[in-house]
Amino acid sequence: MSFSTQTSVGDLLDNETTRAVLEQHLPGIASHPQIGMARGMSLAIVAQFSGGMITDEALAKVDAALKALG
Repeated sequence: MSFSTQTSVGDLLDNETTRAVLEQHLPGIASHPQIGMARGMSLAIVAQFSGGMITDEALAKVDAALKALG
């Protein structure tokens, strides 16, 4: 399975490798109090509702790192 910012947050958090990528670029995302509501949405969609917490730059870095996993 290939991963990107279009992958659901739940799938990214449930995979040890992709969870590490998220935590590297978005520290604390896995323990954010509202992360449960985001599990069914893609990371790209969540970024739109993050109030600037997930910047376009961070999203691009996460996307590149996830795609590099294969």
